[in-house]
Amino acid sequence: MSDLYLFGLSSTRADWLSQRQAVVAENVANANTPGYRAKDVSPFTSVLETTKLELAASNPSHLVASAGRDFGVDETRQTPWDITHSGNSVSLEQEMLKAGEISRDFALDTSIAKAFHRMYLQTLKG
Repeated sequence: MSDLYLFGLSSTRADWLSQRQAVVAENVANANTPGYRAKDVSPFTSVLETTKLELAASNPSHLVASAGRDFGVDETRQTPWDITHSGNSVSLEQEMLKAGEISRDFALDTSIAKAFHRMYLQTLKG
């Protein structure tokens, strides 16, 4: 049985959120480093655009699209709230807002996956 698309999407989003949390942590760790430029990862929508879906062909005459899961998370420059005279563009307030957003997104994704898992189990039980 192949994985359900929702669970694969949830896993991909969790990987993306983990990467984003690592970048936020790096920004906070370098908050006092002169010349350090704050970074952020590309939005999840751009990750979705590069993710390819596998289509099922139930009939040999159906066309099959090229399958694969090929996406990368690129670090991009963010628009800083302020830049200090040392050239550092990290705003701790902005990074803490991002960390809270990441935490909420993890919680939301987990609860959605749990709800679909419960529904899936209910359908199997009959």
